Amino acid sequence: MNPTRRTVLLVAGTGTAAALLPAGPAAAGQEAAAGPAAEAAPEAPRPYASYWYPDSFPSGSPGAGITWRSLKAWSAATDADLAFNTASVPLAERFTPTPVNSTARAGQARIQSLVSFGPTASNPSQGAATADYYALTHWSYVDELVFWGGSSGEGLILAPNAPIVDAAHRHGVPVLGNVFLPPAAYGGQLQWTRDLVQKDAAGHYPLAAQLVAVAEAHGFDGWFINAETSGGNAALATDMLGFLTELKTLSAAKGQRVTWYDSMTVSGSVSWQGALNNQNRVFYQAADTMFIDFRWSASSLVSSGAAAQQLGRSKYELWAGVDVEANGWNRSVNWDAMVPSGSAHVVSVGFYRPEWTRNHLPATRTPGDFHAADDRFWSGRSLDPARPDTTDTWRAPAVSVADRSTVTALPFASTFNTGHGLRWYEDGEVTSTAQWNHLGLQDRLPSRRWVTRTTGPHPAVTFDFADAWCGGSSVLVDGTLTAPTTLDLYGTRLPLGADTVVELTHRADSGDVGVELAVATAEPSGPGQPYAYTYFPVTVGDDWETSTVRLTGLPADGTVHALGVRLTGAGDGAVKWRLGGLSVRDQDAQAPGTPVDAGITGASGGDLRLAWRAPTGGGVRHYTLHRVLLDGTRRFLGGTAQQAFFVGGLTAEGGETAARFELRAVGELYTASAPATLTHTW
Repeated sequence: MNPTRRTVLLVAGTGTAAALLPAGPAAAGQEAAAGPAAEAAPEAPRPYASYWYPDSFPSGSPGAGITWRSLKAWSAATDADLAFNTASVPLAERFTPTPVNSTARAGQARIQSLVSFGPTASNPSQGAATADYYALTHWSYVDELVFWGGSSGEGLILAPNAPIVDAAHRHGVPVLGNVFLPPAAYGGQLQWTRDLVQKDAAGHYPLAAQLVAVAEAHGFDGWFINAETSGGNAALATDMLGFLTELKTLSAAKGQRVTWYDSMTVSGSVSWQGALNNQNRVFYQAADTMFIDFRWSASSLVSSGAAAQQLGRSKYELWAGVDVEANGWNRSVNWDAMVPSGSAHVVSVGFYRPEWTRNHLPATRTPGDFHAADDRFWSGRSLDPARPDTTDTWRAPAVSVADRSTVTALPFASTFNTGHGLRWYEDGEVTSTAQWNHLGLQDRLPSRRWVTRTTGPHPAVTFDFADAWCGGSSVLVDGTLTAPTTLDLYGTRLPLGADTVVELTHRADSGDVGVELAVATAEPSGPGQPYAYTYFPVTVGDDWETSTVRLTGLPADGTVHALGVRLTGAGDGAVKWRLGGLSVRDQDAQAPGTPVDAGITGASGGDLRLAWRAPTGGGVRHYTLHRVLLDGTRRFLGGTAQQAFFVGGLTAEGGETAARFELRAVGELYTASAPATLTHTW
C-alpha cells in the first residue's frame, strides 16, 4: 500500500493549539510575565506530530520542513515536543445497544480504518487554522483506527496526533501508529527492515521496546506493521518473526496491540496473499490481528476464517481490505464474501483511506459538504440506519455492523461539536471568526445518524456550521413535520436516580414546533424495533434556551438506555430546529480548579509556547485560551486536552504594550474555571 501525501494548514483561532514543554513558574491565578523572562526562554518552534526512521537515514539531506530522526536514538526525556504530542483522554469502555436494524449484527464483524490525516512531516500536533479537515465522527462502527502514512524521504514510523487519539478514545476506539517499510518502487530500502529487526547482544529487539515506549509516552494503543520492502530472505523473515513476537509480548504487558499487514512471507519475500495461509500464518499468530491484502476472494476469506479458528482465534481478527481511496462508495465490493446479510459474517472489514469522503469533494467544499458525504459512506444512501436503502450497492457499515456507545456515566454532556468549524461559539456568541480544526475538542456524538421515526415525511438532520451554542457546530432538523417525529440521539447506560436532570439547549430557527425530551429506560424488544420512550415537554423559543427536565415518574434506581427528542410541527409543519447542547447530571455542575503553574516557556516574536499543570481535583475535559484585548473583548485562540499550547503569529493590537491571555480549565459539563492570567510583552 502506498500512502498518498497531502498537505494541511495549521491550528485554531488566531493562534494554533498544541501542547508543550515542562510547566512554567507562575502559580495558579498569578500573572506570568513573558517579557524579560520569555527573552531568556527557549524559542518557540511550531510542534508537529512525531515520525522516525528505524535507525539509518537515506543518502543526501532532508528536504525543507523535514527532520530525519532515529527511533533507536529516541527517548521521552529528550523529546522537546512530547507534551504537544501526548494524548490525554483514556480509552473509554463501550457497550453495544440493541441493533437499530435487523441486518446489523453485534459480536461479529468489526471495522478497521486506515486513515491518512495529513503528511508525514509538518503535520500539526494539535489542529490547524482551517475547517477543511477529515473530522471523523462515525466512531461507533470503528474497532481500530490506524494512523496511516510514512514516506521514504521523510520517515517511516508515525505516532498519531494527540487530538485524533483523544477523539477516538472518547468513543472507545484504540489508535495504532504505523510502521511503513515501503516497496522499492516508493524508495524502500531493505536496510530499514534490517534496522527494525536488529538484535542486541542479549538477543532482544531494541526497536520493539522503543515502539512500545513511544506508544506509552504518547498515549496511543499499539502499532500497525507493514513490511513491503522486497529482497529479503528466510533469515530476515525469521528475524521479523522474532521482532514481532517480542513486540507483541511487550505490547500486551502495556495494554497495547499489534496488527500485521499481509505482505512479507515466511520466505522473506513480499508476496501479498489475500488470505491467511501457510505463507503468513506465523506472523498472524505473533500479532493480535491481520489486515488481509485486497487480493482476497470469497473462497480465500472462507478459508482464512477457518484457518483462524483452527488456531483457536476469532475469524473476526482478520480485516479484509477494501480500498476506497479512489472511488469511495462507488467501488464494487463483494460484500457477501465478508459481511453477508443472510448468514454469519465471514471476517471483519478493513477500510483503506476512507478520508475519500473529504478528498473527492471540490476545493470549495465546506464542513457541511464533508459530513453529508461521510454520512453517506457510513450510514448509507438513506442517511438513516433504521431505514436502509436495500437498492444501494454500497453496503454501508451501519447496515452490517452494530453501533457502540461510551455514554455510561454521569455527568455526561455534548455540545455536538464535531472538532472543526467556521467560527468558535461560546454560549451562542461568536468569540472567534477564524476557521479551525482540533479533534481533541470533539464531543461524544450521536452514534446512529440520523434515525428519525414518523408516519409523515422524514426531515433532514445534519451537523450544521452556520450557528452553534458552543464549539463549531450544532444539530439542525429541517423539514415539514406533518406528524410527530422522534430523533434518536444516544444509546446510553446512565444511572437514573431521584436527582437526575437532563438539560437541552435548543432554538427554533423558523416554524412553530413543539419539543419533548425522549427518555427510554429499557432496550427495544428486538433489532430494528424502536425504543419505548417516555416524553417530557420543554419550552422553545426563537433564541437559544436551556430547558431543564427532571425525570420524575421514571424508576428512581433504573437506567437510562436512550435519549432523543420528539418534534411536532404546527401550521404547515415547516420547521428548522437547532439543538446546541445536551447534558445529564445528578448534582449541580461544579467548575474545575484553575490551571496550576501556567507560564510561557518559549517565545519567538508572536510565536509562544505555554505550559501548565492540571488543577487538583480533576474533572477537566479540556482547556481554553483567550486573548483579552484592551477594550475587554475576549477572543478565543484555541483549546486542547493537553497541558500545553502553542500560539503562532500574534501581533500587538490597539496600541497595547503587552498581550494578555486567560487560560481556563473546562469540565465535563462545560463549566469553566477561574482564569490563570499570562502576559507577553511586545
